[in-house]
Amino acid sequence: MKVLVINAGSSSLKYQLIDMEDESVLAKGNCERIGVDGLITHKFADRSLQYEVPFPTHKEAFMEVVKILTEGEGKVIDSVKEISAVGHRVLHGSEVYKTSTLVTDKVIEDIFSFSELGPLHNPPQATAMKACQEVFGKATPMVAIFDTSYG
Repeated sequence: MKVLVINAGSSSLKYQLIDMEDESVLAKGNCERIGVDGLITHKFADRSLQYEVPFPTHKEAFMEVVKILTEGEGKVIDSVKEISAVGHRVLHGSEVYKTSTLVTDKVIEDIFSFSELGPLHNPPQATAMKACQEVFGKATPMVAIFDTSYG
């Protein structure tokens, strides 16, 4: 089982692809300057790639993550179908979410509604979840892990 872990910000998208069989990190990286111009840094094995690529939104960043994980010299998996689940770090779950939660449209709406509790974090994290659903499809299980659940 392989899990993609996401930590999204307003202009960045950090990722790690973890093989849960031995808990090894197959690849990790950062899509930076989302909404400005774009730069991706991708680390795998003992190598690293970095190049500029336009990221008008988080959706294009996710599309580039899929591409770099499955194609070219940064390839670490043959298909996005090898990713069994996606975990999203979320700053604030208010009093509503006290444990990790399966991502649904309602959960995304709620995370947006908690924006005043985490104005710099919750909106881009919810936006990234929607973009991730668009790229991976709603059939891929996605889980929100809330910082506020660690009390």
